[in-house]
Order: sequence, then C-alpha cells, then structure tokens
Amino acid sequence: MSYSIMEALFDGMVIPWERRNAESVERKALGQKIESEKRYFLEKMSLDDCHRFQTLENLFAEALFVDEVAIYSHGFTLGALLMLEVSEKKAEIIDQ
Repeated sequence: MSYSIMEALFDGMVIPWERRNAESVERKALGQKIESEKRYFLEKMSLDDCHRFQTLENLFAEALFVDEVAIYSHGFTLGALLMLEVSEKKAEIIDQ
C-alpha cells in the first residue's frame, strides 16, 4: 500500500526521531569510547559521586532532547514554508 506523506505522518509510518544514524561505524565507535570513559570515571568515584554523575548525564540528555525538538520544529516549519512558496509558483506557472 502506498501512503502519501501526510497519511504516513498521521498513521505513524514516518517517525523522524526514530531514524537516527546510530548504526554508522563512526557513531558506534564514538559510543564505545563514551561508554569506556564513563566506566573509568564511575569506577573511580564514590557512590554519591556516581549518583551525581548519572544525574548530570540525565540533564545533558534532557537538554539535548529539548534542542532536538526545537530543531525538528524549526525544520518542519521551513519545509512547510517552502511548500507554500512552491504552491504559489505552481499557480503562477499553471495560470500562464
């Protein structure tokens, strides 16, 4: 079955935040380095420091999520504005 983009968005067939490029070689290598460094520091820290470090990590993740939502919203708005301009040009071309 073929979906229009509007149908696909509405039906949940297109979920942009699930299409991350997490499987790239570069991303996997970076993720492994991050986990290795995190393990190193967690092994050196007291239990209280570990909890604070994990809280800090959660705050970074939350801040990243807020940024990504804003970026996605801005990109979506730009795409919609582009389509408005395309529609206007289409009318000009067809009406000639």
